[in-house]
Amino acid sequence: MKVDLVTANWRKSSHSSNNGCVEVARSGDQVAVRDSKDPSGAVLLFTAHEWRAFLAGVRDGEFDSPNRQRAPRSAGRPSCCRRGL
Repeated sequence: MKVDLVTANWRKSSHSSNNGCVEVARSGDQVAVRDSKDPSGAVLLFTAHEWRAFLAGVRDGEFDSPNRQRAPRSAGRPSCCRRGL
């Protein structure tokens, strides 16, 4: 399935700053991710299953730095993770 990235509805977390963040767009069974500072740059494409697995890993702390203290599970979650985009 070809994803139309030009007309995609790109969403950015409300927690992002002016320094940039990632944007996410859903198209059918695919999820596209790009750097908000470079919207014409590279785009990563994931299946919905891959995206759900990634979000589950984020929620479970799979990608946290081993030296970083974790906040309580409900605190500080990026809005993209809370909504499950």
